[in-house]
Amino acid sequence: MKVSVIGTGYVGLVTGTCLAHIGHDVLCIDNNAAKVEQLQAGQSPIYEPGLDDLIQTSTAAGRLQFSTDLAAGVAHAEILFIAVGTPPLPNGEADMRFVEAVARGIGEHLDGKTYRVIVNKSTVPIGSGDWVRMLILDGMLARRQALVPVGAAIADSEDLPQGCFDVVSNPEFLREGTAIHDTFNPDRIVLGGSSDRAFARMQELYEPIVQRQFAVDRDRPPVPVLRTDLGSAEMIKYAANAFLATKISFINEVANICDRVGADVVQVAKGIGLDARIGSRFLNAGLGWGGSCFPKDVSALVHIAQDYGYPATLLEATIAVNQRQRLILLEKLQQELKILKGKTIGLLGLTFKPDTDDLRDAPALTLAEQLLRLGAKVKAYDPIVSATPIAGLEITTSPLDLASGCDALALVTEWQEFQELDYLPLAARMRRPLIIDGRNCLDRDRLQAQGFRYIGIGR
Repeated sequence: MKVSVIGTGYVGLVTGTCLAHIGHDVLCIDNNAAKVEQLQAGQSPIYEPGLDDLIQTSTAAGRLQFSTDLAAGVAHAEILFIAVGTPPLPNGEADMRFVEAVARGIGEHLDGKTYRVIVNKSTVPIGSGDWVRMLILDGMLARRQALVPVGAAIADSEDLPQGCFDVVSNPEFLREGTAIHDTFNPDRIVLGGSSDRAFARMQELYEPIVQRQFAVDRDRPPVPVLRTDLGSAEMIKYAANAFLATKISFINEVANICDRVGADVVQVAKGIGLDARIGSRFLNAGLGWGGSCFPKDVSALVHIAQDYGYPATLLEATIAVNQRQRLILLEKLQQELKILKGKTIGLLGLTFKPDTDDLRDAPALTLAEQLLRLGAKVKAYDPIVSATPIAGLEITTSPLDLASGCDALALVTEWQEFQELDYLPLAARMRRPLIIDGRNCLDRDRLQAQGFRYIGIGR
């Protein structure tokens, strides 16, 4: 099928590349000319394991192209994905300016003759599907009015060929660092809309994935395809992320209680995770969640609830617990080192999670800013990040360089490299062998045997 993806951010680029890999003819559109040139050269602007290889092989096969021409993208596609960013505004509301501009632009380039499915892949507030449809019609009307001769009657939206497109909500459930795996091995595919014709096109588009032709385990039953109305599909995305964020905040709350009563949250999480009603995933206590999805989606859902007169108390508490959790490691450093002014702290990891270069709302940056404010010298080593993201933070090139002269090391991002690292040479470089494991992912017994003072979260 002929597919266009507007927006080559994280979701758009992974979606377009994976659809090309399974055999579709994909044109990705972005208004950033420098990014498009980089992609045309086969280089991804984001770090995602395996993505460069898929871009290069699909481009070489002629199934994946990149352009800045929105008109060409609309003309190319049977199915057209809107995958632009919806970053949070200061009040927590989703910023929909990019979606609005793209929807109007699509309408201005629709010919009204060829049927197309317009897919909302961006995470958007409930009701955005109908809003996008209205904006597309506004764009079509603007195009028609621009072509009307002077003095002729001007058409209105009722005169437009409204059956030439349908809007579908198709939320993504990709995790940074495993996005390609998640695309080919989804738990479900959600399609929101009311058109049987559009649903049939989307079913055809995803059929190779539904039948697990590119899955790790191809013998599993087909991927469930859930068809809903537009609003329910949009809510599913927000509700899923809000629930997972709440689960993390819950176990962090429990961890803080464990610290005070002498229990070990790792054992507690294992014990409750064995309950089939709870499950073990997202029960890893630590410094809380960050990134581009959880913070903005939970805040956006709170804002949506407020718009309709409902106080989302549980979600507000989820956010509050997460904000407080970022300072837990700072508190532990103060308990051990007392005055932090003049001390040197080394941070192992900066990105909000491993296997990504994403620093958006990363807990490490909050911690570094607070340590610098208190007068500490702060160094960091991350396998991906090579340039300092904030003033005053020193970036080192290896864990050994990081440890030199440190009063404490703090593991912030659970990169596999850190879990396999030999820490004994690091201890010899430090002023004192103190390590704070902010993700409870290190071998406590081994570190203690090597002479480290080990402190975890909730342990």
